[in-house]
Amino acid sequence: MRGFPAKLRLQPGLFLAFALAATSLTACADLDSALFGDEADTASFDSAPAAVAPPPTAGGFGNTSVPMPMAAAAPAVGGALVATITPIQISAGGDTGTQVNKTIQSIRAQIQGLQQKIGSSAARLAQLRGEGAGAAQAYQSSKARITARLQIGTTRGNPELVAEWNNAQASLDSLSGNINSLNALGTDVTNDSSGAHFALNQIAATRNVSGAVDEDHRQLALLEDETSQTIVLIDRLLKEISDNVQRSTAYAANERSNLTVLSNAIKSGELYGALTTPVASGAMTSQQLASAGSPLVVIKFDRPDVDYQQILYAALNQALQARPSAGFEVVAVSPSKGNAASVQIAQTTARRQAQDVMRSMTDMGVPATRLGVASTTDPAAGGNEVRVFVR
Repeated sequence: MRGFPAKLRLQPGLFLAFALAATSLTACADLDSALFGDEADTASFDSAPAAVAPPPTAGGFGNTSVPMPMAAAAPAVGGALVATITPIQISAGGDTGTQVNKTIQSIRAQIQGLQQKIGSSAARLAQLRGEGAGAAQAYQSSKARITARLQIGTTRGNPELVAEWNNAQASLDSLSGNINSLNALGTDVTNDSSGAHFALNQIAATRNVSGAVDEDHRQLALLEDETSQTIVLIDRLLKEISDNVQRSTAYAANERSNLTVLSNAIKSGELYGALTTPVASGAMTSQQLASAGSPLVVIKFDRPDVDYQQILYAALNQALQARPSAGFEVVAVSPSKGNAASVQIAQTTARRQAQDVMRSMTDMGVPATRLGVASTTDPAAGGNEVRVFVR
């Protein structure tokens, strides 16, 4: 385990409530890699789709009656039933013997098939909702157990928490696969919507065909209304699918970021967020952060084995509270005293220490695109320093 020797000087008014938004849907496939510096693998969202609920087992569509498909039983989630969409019943029509009526029967069969697909898609949506809720609940349970253990204190890199973190990661991956299945379902329902609109156009064209009797036009009018209702149901189903995808995607993105923060907390053996009072009096405003010109944090590497990460985390949090879009400049500072060889060695060491600080900041959830690194010398510096500035 790498030590972090440092001595800190912290600007006043730093609170702990770090809430940095996630910028991607990537995560480490294994916590050991995330914690101990191995090459991280990007988690794939292309997991196998969830099992599809079978279509309602109502009787087949006959020539004289059309049984309404049974609504899918919605799984209970948190004590509430997941809403479903119930298909409508398509009215039957007698055969008048005309060529127009044969076309009407063909269109009716198309709409009946679409109604059956609506029932199957509604059942599948209910199932995916239940599976997504289950994955979210499992993730939150693992996250809560990790947080509770860190809150009371534990060892660095505790293997029990590593295993719990991997369980949370697996649950989040399941939720990502659930999102893929919802997207696939949305594609299927979109195709059904195209079929329903095509049938509506067929009905309008059939009305202008000669050789029909009055009964044919009566059946056409009724079938047109039922097709319009079918389109309404399909649009409602598409909206529910889209809303679920958006909610789940935002949730997964945010929790990927939270997992990154938790992995670093497990590595250090303490929970970021333990500080609930100001580090020093006097909160800094965004204007002060922009105009002060002084570093947010100064880490002096003049003695070994001083953990700086908790205070660095609090400092970053305060800066982002004052200015959510803030970026950070990490400057490696080395003394300019001594011969050329010692100055060169000090500069190399300071740059490596600055890279370590940057790595800690990314572990805490700061996007790499918001970070910059530089190096300089300072005759007044008694030893190597890393200074973090808000930009």
